Amino acid sequence: MNWKFLSKKKKEEKPKSKLREWREAIVFAVVVATLIRWSTVEAFVIPTPSMENSMLVGDYLFVSKLHYGPRTPRTPLQIPLTHQKIWGTEIPSYLDWIQLPSWRLPSISHVKREDVVVFNTPAASMNEGEERPIDLKTFYVKRCVGVPGDQLVIKDRLLTVNGKTLSTYPGMKFSYLVTAKDEIKKRNLDKLGLDSDDYMYLGKTRDDKAIYKIWLTTDQLNTVKAAPFIASVDDDYTTHDGPDRDIFPAAMNNAWNGDNYGPLTIPAEGMTIAINDSTLGLYGETIRQYEHHDNVVISDNTLTIDGKAVKEYTFKQDYYFMMGDNRNNSLDSRYWGFVPADHIVGKPLFTWFSVDQEADLLHKIRWSRMFRLVK
Repeated sequence: MNWKFLSKKKKEEKPKSKLREWREAIVFAVVVATLIRWSTVEAFVIPTPSMENSMLVGDYLFVSKLHYGPRTPRTPLQIPLTHQKIWGTEIPSYLDWIQLPSWRLPSISHVKREDVVVFNTPAASMNEGEERPIDLKTFYVKRCVGVPGDQLVIKDRLLTVNGKTLSTYPGMKFSYLVTAKDEIKKRNLDKLGLDSDDYMYLGKTRDDKAIYKIWLTTDQLNTVKAAPFIASVDDDYTTHDGPDRDIFPAAMNNAWNGDNYGPLTIPAEGMTIAINDSTLGLYGETIRQYEHHDNVVISDNTLTIDGKAVKEYTFKQDYYFMMGDNRNNSLDSRYWGFVPADHIVGKPLFTWFSVDQEADLLHKIRWSRMFRLVK
């Protein structure tokens, strides 16, 4: 007996068109790339000289998310593989209509003192122009010089943490006032290993000598002193001559500056402080901006959270103190404050590519920096 009439006739599948195959391949690639970028490694480029000479402008880094634990996405309404803007435009690449709770997945390490760290800058006003969700704030890379609970002091440029002087690095830079017999020609600046981010022309003296502010490593300092066209090299008193009005916290901007700073204790999760005029001056803005309370009011020497006056406060997360190795040419925690734990992004592993934008075509690529480990 023939039972074929009872069986369901198979529908013949149409072969996929080339357009559909390409579309599916692109979608798959974007999904995989997005997952890798979020959970394992992401590529970053160094845009500013704040970490010179440890890192140079134009260095391309691979940054591990696994070391400190990847964060679950906070802003889901975002074009994949973008950050803040659509490529090549000023159009925002996200909508902040939905903000999800964010958790950090298990890590293989934790932020240690003297680690180089990539993080979202906590400052809302530092070249940002607008307040953004945490995961869409601008990326910075600095060296962690203070971990939760540390007490930090800078005295005459010397950094001390918990009474111990921190290491200096071969690439670390400070600023100097350099007097040249005449304006220094570019070829001589190139011979000294200086590009446009390393110096600032200040003008002429009465005897027609040229004054420069130059950021130098110890080796560069010795080379500059020995150059025949240099008249003198002096300490840059401008970095520590009196208080700095831009210093963090604002309560100390009549006493501290970038070269003479602290003592300051870095908040740790579970650390409790009494609320008074002194502690609010040091930590009030940190509590208001980064502790995730809906309504914080600081008035005189009182702290009110969600309408309730608080006599003491216990921090809800860890904080870190970050500084650039180019110490006198770096906007860092001395100016915009502590980096909250939920702003930490990852650990740079190595430089995989490096471009010198000021070099000629033949020397544009810095081959010596390829695959160099970040230290």
